[in-house]
Amino acid sequence: MTDKPIYRITDLHETERPRERLSALGPQALSNAELIAILLRVGVPGENAVQVGQRLLQKFGGLAGLHRTPIEEMKNQHGIGEAKAAQIKAAIELGRRLTLEAPEERATINSPADAAALVQYEMSALEQEHLRVILLDTRNHVLDIVEIYRGSVNSSQVRVGEVFKAAIRRGAPALIVIHNHPSGDPTPSPDDVAVTRAFVQAGKLLDVDVLDHLVIGQGRYVSLKERGLGFA
Repeated sequence: MTDKPIYRITDLHETERPRERLSALGPQALSNAELIAILLRVGVPGENAVQVGQRLLQKFGGLAGLHRTPIEEMKNQHGIGEAKAAQIKAAIELGRRLTLEAPEERATINSPADAAALVQYEMSALEQEHLRVILLDTRNHVLDIVEIYRGSVNSSQVRVGEVFKAAIRRGAPALIVIHNHPSGDPTPSPDDVAVTRAFVQAGKLLDVDVLDHLVIGQGRYVSLKERGLGFA
């Protein structure tokens, strides 16, 4: 006689159930697949919810891949459907928004890595180039993150004045420019260097310090300031 197939969370031993583990150990102790399993609640015949979560992460390339996958594609996966796909998308979006709320808890930017950490999770998943600015106060506390432009970031298309409009409106004395490369390779292009040079020069005229320009790739970023590109 064959064993009964395990495909429900309740079929797992109590010490292996994600919800019980979360209650006992806290959410930080759970794997990404276990956290997704809590959203899914049940699996499919032959796969419990944790295994479905593992399959989704492998299929789409981790959390960043799930973030950028259209909901129509996700809901067509075996055992998902529209409701579960919506739950996963909503959970990821809540995590993204959490980083933008609670101004009193926002990080101070002390390095390019600090700035990249604020946006890399989301921007590495974008399918188009987006250009944003992080507005900073005199102590490098984040005032806001503002999207300026969507499309190819090059010196002929980006209007430099738009980059500084939000800073002037908020009275921000400094900013960091960030854009992504959907290819995943954050190597700066000649246009990236040229537009950085234009930002720095305009900032001097407007008395807004351009502290850096970051290019976000898949799991990596490049600081043009650190490389001396456009800041000479």
